[in-house]
Amino acid sequence: MIEKSVVVQRVNEWLEGKDYFLVDVSVTPDNRIVVEIDHAEGVWIEDCVELSRFIESGFDREKEDFELEVGSAGIGQPFKVLQQYVNHVGKEVEVLTAEGKKLSGVLKEATEDKMTLTISKKVRLEGEKRPKLMDEDLTFSYDEIKYTKYLINFK
Repeated sequence: MIEKSVVVQRVNEWLEGKDYFLVDVSVTPDNRIVVEIDHAEGVWIEDCVELSRFIESGFDREKEDFELEVGSAGIGQPFKVLQQYVNHVGKEVEVLTAEGKKLSGVLKEATEDKMTLTISKKVRLEGEKRPKLMDEDLTFSYDEIKYTKYLINFK
């Protein structure tokens, strides 16, 4: 079986000096390798092809057969690495908390240990007849979140 660490090392060699970053690598027991990369401005198919060829050149198909898939982290898929959070600061996201509460708002900040989400909620102010929309910042550590994903809006 091809070792995941060998694939990760190969990917990291290709990433050196590029603005792309590694999101995930998986290797199944039957040598199906899936590599996900991302970039702040999106992933180009030509770069996926180039990375695929680079990875493939590091292995000998005579010794070990494998299936290789290189692609981008899918839009609307949960974030897997900090860089995805950083790239989406200022954008609308959906968060599912570990408690099962689904929230939508703007990703305000993302650091190594926590993220801040700005949500809008209705608040009835004293002396007012109708509630007003007010922004509230909620901060979560990453272990308090089941997932965060980019919210696609068709407005």
